[in-house]
Amino acid sequence: MPLLQWLLLSLLLLPLMELVAFIAVAVAIGFGWAVALILLGSFCGMLLLRHAGGSHIARIRSAVSGRSFTALEADGRGGLIIISGILLLIPGFITDAIAIVLLLSPLLRSAAEALGLRHRAPPPRSPDGVLDLEPDQWQRMPDPRLSDERRGSPPRHE
Repeated sequence: MPLLQWLLLSLLLLPLMELVAFIAVAVAIGFGWAVALILLGSFCGMLLLRHAGGSHIARIRSAVSGRSFTALEADGRGGLIIISGILLLIPGFITDAIAIVLLLSPLLRSAAEALGLRHRAPPPRSPDGVLDLEPDQWQRMPDPRLSDERRGSPPRHE
């Protein structure tokens, strides 16, 4: 079965799967607590979209209006935040679990890099040959030839 058919089938079965998951959680912890968890997840999704996703949504709007999709490609983490917020807004435990996984994977990656447990991949080169580096990946070095050329004397060769 092609991927598109699996995706369509899972989207059609999602409400049924969410109902089964809700009933299982309600039996385990009680109906009131299950409803409270659903409401808490939706509230967290609203807060996530409002605060963390707001700047990303504005960036996507400006990229789409300017027909520049390079900003959309560079904002992968912001896209995950927006998708996670939307999934948290949808009432249900399955969509909440997917949203939490999407939120935690970039956090775990960042924590591993910060602790030195994982090496950063080199930044990709753009088609025009420009290599964009993070501020901590480069430093300014004085060029002794540049100062000589500005004074009009020939550059030094060492």
